[in-house]
Amino acid sequence: MLAGRRITLIIGGGIAAYKCLELIRLLRGAGASVTPVLTAGGAQFVTPLSLAALAGEQVFQNLFDLKDEAEMGHIQLSRASDLVVVAPCTADLMARMAGGHADDLATTLLMATDKRVLIAPAMNVRMWEHPATQRNLAVLQGDGVLRIGPDEGDMACGEFGPGRMAEPAEILAAITATLGDGPLKGRHVLVTSGPTHEPIDPVRYIANRSSGAQGAALAAALRDLGARVSFVTGPASVPPPPGVEVHRVETAQQMLDAALAALPADAAICAAAVADWRVANAGAQKMKKGASGLPVLEFAENPDILATLSAHARRPALVVGFAAETETVEAHATAKRARKGCDWIVANDVSAHTGIMGGAENAVTLITEEGADPWPRLPKTEVARRLALRIAEAFA
Repeated sequence: MLAGRRITLIIGGGIAAYKCLELIRLLRGAGASVTPVLTAGGAQFVTPLSLAALAGEQVFQNLFDLKDEAEMGHIQLSRASDLVVVAPCTADLMARMAGGHADDLATTLLMATDKRVLIAPAMNVRMWEHPATQRNLAVLQGDGVLRIGPDEGDMACGEFGPGRMAEPAEILAAITATLGDGPLKGRHVLVTSGPTHEPIDPVRYIANRSSGAQGAALAAALRDLGARVSFVTGPASVPPPPGVEVHRVETAQQMLDAALAALPADAAICAAAVADWRVANAGAQKMKKGASGLPVLEFAENPDILATLSAHARRPALVVGFAAETETVEAHATAKRARKGCDWIVANDVSAHTGIMGGAENAVTLITEEGADPWPRLPKTEVARRLALRIAEAFA
């Protein structure tokens, strides 16, 4: 997958540095060569000898190494690779990158490089959620720095939440997607996925049975064809695939805001099962049972994400919607395509007897201006692969 590719791996000072040993092994197994750059903090967790043994190359540590810098080593390091990966990327490293610091080998290399940079953040959950870290992240993303993770889970400090460094296999997938030469290389695709949760009160909500499996499969298939994927997901039961940029939301309004923030994009795939209505009079406190009888819920229409993207000033060149129907599927989907102003509709029958909503298989009909193209019942991963290839053909 990465034959002939060169990766410069900057190892920051966090407990997750040990995962870089496995990452190097995976990268070399995929055909890439790896040049490790070990920060002073990283050296507290892994040794230069272990890195050199796995990478089969010299480990660089010191900006002022007389031998290396006699040949302007930090400049050569910054230009020789196809991609610079920072893993783990600590809060301190993120801050110094955002501020343009160049006071050690790692930050000097990052300032001097003309190659793309991918960071894998790793830190305590409170540090990740701190406004300063989020400001730094916004600066880095604005500068074009790519990101994978962080994941959510238990941490070495005993706390739980977002901040765990992505697993080596996830980072490998992100590197492969970044450097791959697939037919969607250089394309940016927005994918919405999963259900939305519309609050009734602080503990109850309106939702549907969408698992998010089809959207997650689509994001992975597009990633595998080389696309950069912005994945906006509601509270799905299926986790996001590695190697995509994840934006987690709950409500339809939040999903629309995240989708618009991801523009411009070459294509938008609206696979989410968005709630059509929200409770206009959602309670600020938990509604209680009482003698006053049943509560009266007042509904309001949610924003139409597909129609908004289709009519937007920065409309993607290809906008694809989904139509989950329980009767006269093709007719309803064809009418929806015209009404929403999108290019394609992927229609399916989600009646209870089909087992499609929440299941592992799907049977879809692709509606385009040329007409209807019914596909056989297939695993959702295969539906995703076929649709991703159709998208690649459209851009070709």
